[in-house]
Amino acid sequence: MTERQMASTERSLRIQADDDLKSMFVGTVMRKIKSRTWKKQRYFRLQEDCMTIWYKSKKAGNAHSTFSVGDVEAVREGHQSEVLLSIADEFPPDRCFTLVFRGRRGNLDLVAESAGEAQSWIKGIRKLIDNLENMGQREKLDQWICDWFKKADKNRDGRMNFKEVRDLLKMMNVDMNEHHALRLFTMADKSQSGALEDDEFVLFYKMLTQREDVLRVFQEFSGDGQKLTLQDLKDFLREEQLHEDGVQQYALKLIECYEPSDTARMLQAMTFDGFLMYLSSPEGSIFNPTMVELYQDMTQPLCHYFISSSHNTYLLEDQIRGHSSVEGYIRALKRGCRCVEVDCWDGPNGEPIVYHGHTFTSKIFFKDVVTVLGNYAFKASQYPVILSIENHCSVEQQKVMAQHLTQILGDKLLKSPLDGKIPIGLPSPEDLKGKILLKGKKIGGLEDSMNGVVDDPLMGEVSDEEETAEIDDDHHRSDSIRHRVKKSKQRLSKELSDCVVYCKSVHFSSFKHSRIHSKFYEISSFTESKARKHIREAGAEFVLHNARQLSRVYPSGLRTDSSNFNPQDMWNAGCQIVALNFQTAGVEMDLNDGLFSQNSHCGYVLKPAFMRNIDERFDPENPQNRDGYKPLSLSIQVISGQQLPKVNIKEGSIIDPLVRVEIHGIPLDQAKQETRYIDNNGFNPVWYDMLQFTIHVPELALVRFVVEDYDKTSKNDFVGQFTLPFTCIQPGYRHIHLLSKDGTSIAPSSLFVNVRITNLT
Repeated sequence: MTERQMASTERSLRIQADDDLKSMFVGTVMRKIKSRTWKKQRYFRLQEDCMTIWYKSKKAGNAHSTFSVGDVEAVREGHQSEVLLSIADEFPPDRCFTLVFRGRRGNLDLVAESAGEAQSWIKGIRKLIDNLENMGQREKLDQWICDWFKKADKNRDGRMNFKEVRDLLKMMNVDMNEHHALRLFTMADKSQSGALEDDEFVLFYKMLTQREDVLRVFQEFSGDGQKLTLQDLKDFLREEQLHEDGVQQYALKLIECYEPSDTARMLQAMTFDGFLMYLSSPEGSIFNPTMVELYQDMTQPLCHYFISSSHNTYLLEDQIRGHSSVEGYIRALKRGCRCVEVDCWDGPNGEPIVYHGHTFTSKIFFKDVVTVLGNYAFKASQYPVILSIENHCSVEQQKVMAQHLTQILGDKLLKSPLDGKIPIGLPSPEDLKGKILLKGKKIGGLEDSMNGVVDDPLMGEVSDEEETAEIDDDHHRSDSIRHRVKKSKQRLSKELSDCVVYCKSVHFSSFKHSRIHSKFYEISSFTESKARKHIREAGAEFVLHNARQLSRVYPSGLRTDSSNFNPQDMWNAGCQIVALNFQTAGVEMDLNDGLFSQNSHCGYVLKPAFMRNIDERFDPENPQNRDGYKPLSLSIQVISGQQLPKVNIKEGSIIDPLVRVEIHGIPLDQAKQETRYIDNNGFNPVWYDMLQFTIHVPELALVRFVVEDYDKTSKNDFVGQFTLPFTCIQPGYRHIHLLSKDGTSIAPSSLFVNVRITNLT
């Protein structure tokens, strides 16, 4: 019996013994809910592969749909989505649950016929997700091969003839010479039956995916071409992977972790299979695993960190008629976002509402947003969340807002300075763990409120609504917009003002004015065009300003499609709260995800030392003038690609992949270079192309790898990407595990590269 058959038998035995999964195999009729009025019965069933859930309408003849358990990020029990909350009076929470998918795909809200059935599905799907997450590298690849086998086995006889294999190769994005394919097929057909069965297909796949590129490296270091002795492996780690300390311990650890052969492990050696598994693992990734963990000092003042920040967090689509939803907050917070925005307006029955004012976006209740914040703020990270309030409410409804914040958030809401004394500087993320900070207007200063001095309720602008003013500046629109800005000057409720401690919103006049008059707890907001103007005219001043206090930058009011500006320009000036539309995929969100993928995805990244020190002058436009200026040379040899996904569903279309490497950083570092394209091979393209860059400020640089499908007549199609901070790169032979447009994994798609970083003297 093969290993693969044993593993699958083991799995099916385990499943047969599990009551929850057994009932999922039998299938269940549940209601799929889309709204108060759209509630349809569907029959759901778990497929034999334990990876796919199949469902169809109860009416005969209707098409069925499927989704993969791997696409499900979480299962929420009860009324934990807006849709299920809207029908809460109709179905009890113990029959309701929500499947949350990765990326930007919408939730699936379900109501079972009984609480028991709901529990079976909730527990069953959670077990399957755990099972998937605990799979090793090899099991995942086996599962992937299995899935392809099933897709290609058209007549479902568990065997695959040569025609089915040829069709499969096209599906897998490989255009192979027919003679070569037939030769591999015949070699794999050990039983000479003219068809490949389970383990014969695995053998065929192994021959098909023979990694000549990795074999070449392996043989260069192997004394006998069969294995790497402990000494061979140590030489490889020192010379190619640039490991310096504890190389012997590290080599032994790698053999223990990745070597599949017991004999080789006993001999303290590594076979080619073990070597390939090591290079495909997190240890062999381009991203240094020690920097995936929390590795930065979290005890510095808040203004010393870049903070993952979202704009108009309640919107799921565009800014004009998009859908407002608490789901926007849940998604952003679960992605490690630490600053969310709320646009508050007077609502019906004295209840403030959240939506994009003066537009047709739908509306949600402020109290529902606060409830979600209380539930999800600290799921992804324990570090503080800043709630940026865009306040357009009357004093009465501001009082209601303060009441909701205080009652719903309780101790999580920071309402006074940490130690009860008048502070002299901003606290650190470490000091503020588990706290929610309100950013908004405040009556008087922090010192006044601590001394019990209370001014008359503030007359003046209550919101930071400069968006309309900016449209006015840029486009000289009609007076109606000017008038609207004036009208937002209104009174501020003391109750809401008291909820603001370390993030008092103030209007920005000039860097000189701030240097003389600003308090450390004051924060100014800039539209992207104002921020760019300041960077152009006084970049070094802006960096110094941001070493002392917080700045927030947000997209122009003209971006009605929820597009994003390039956040890198703002990080170059030390701006901490660079707010992006998290709902919009693209290069800007790739950069945001890339920067915050380090430091345990906690949403805070420590700024480089030269941006925190008020005695230094760093000008992003002229980096050569700073102390400790040490440019580096980055060489990337793009060697090969593995199992790149198809972008075009068209029958028989196969991609022509090219790889572009982009450097995002200070203006002098911005660069991109690309490989040639490979004709008709997304399965295992080989380039061996060398790309070369000079990096002047490595501490601020991000490196983005993009794979595209070359098209000579129109724009290239996006295939996959991966973005990481330059400082997190591991040199040597590395795999890059590609992500989709949404930032979710598209395993097993990867690139194989060799990276060298040297000093430019």
